[in-house]
Amino acid sequence: MRRKQKIDSYKKIKWADKNYNFFGDYLREKYGHTVLKLPVNADLNCPNRDGKISTKGCIFCSEDGSASPSAAPSLSITDQMSTAKNSFSRINSEMKFIAYFQAFTNTYGPPEKLKILYDEAVSFPDVIGLMIGTRPDCIDENIVSLISNYNLPETWIELGMQSSHDASLNFLNRGHSFSDVCDSVKLIQKHGIKICLHVILGIPGETREDMISTAEKINELKVDGVKIHHLHVIKNTELEKIFNKNKFTLPDMTEYISILTDFIEHLDGTIIIHRISGDREETSLIAPLWGAHKGTIQKALDDEFIKRGTWQGFFCS
Repeated sequence: MRRKQKIDSYKKIKWADKNYNFFGDYLREKYGHTVLKLPVNADLNCPNRDGKISTKGCIFCSEDGSASPSAAPSLSITDQMSTAKNSFSRINSEMKFIAYFQAFTNTYGPPEKLKILYDEAVSFPDVIGLMIGTRPDCIDENIVSLISNYNLPETWIELGMQSSHDASLNFLNRGHSFSDVCDSVKLIQKHGIKICLHVILGIPGETREDMISTAEKINELKVDGVKIHHLHVIKNTELEKIFNKNKFTLPDMTEYISILTDFIEHLDGTIIIHRISGDREETSLIAPLWGAHKGTIQKALDDEFIKRGTWQGFFCS
């Protein structure tokens, strides 16, 4: 009973209705209404694909570079955002939006070109935020300064970290080190921009302790957010070839929920969790097939926290 009172008291102070600091709840509490992300495909490339670093890309990356189906590069940025907005069934006058540059590496280009792209996105009606997905080795002073000049309430840079362990980054063919991540975080923080790090759980060769160590390294970096994915195998990727050849084991859903809960228990409670799993259309997914059911994963995580009587940051000092 005392443990339940403790967690109920903690949740009243920290978060609305979950045992972790969820991005959607953070936005609703801050703005009093739903804030939606509108994905953008700016038709930019990636140094891990065009030969600057590699031509193979990250082994898990699909041909569309994680682009949303509504974000077609044949359309203007304004049209992509309009298409995404119109796909939501309930839109009201209070609703605000974040322009989300999602596909491939969205700081990979000269600042003058990037400025034209970002300017169009932030000029879309009711945009209060700019979210830019990129790599830690595609950040420099000029680009970060450009992004900071927009001065929107929700200006975020998403960095693809994936792991704090260089052996895992080499396996994924990331083409950068954890040290590169740390350097980029320091530069971005100097300009006062929020940072969200991408993490993959279930990389072959990583133990549960390795993944918890990544959570602890994230705490040390004092970033604002984290986006958690499970490793999944997508058709027509290098990872599919490796999976077909070696048949490495991926966590089943029960194992993933257990690992995910451990990870979040060791993650500082002030860090906002943007995502708790990857998702992909079943037609392009090789394994694990349970990854197609996002709502089921969220309920299972909620149930696991209730079962344990713990919460985000439970093991943090």
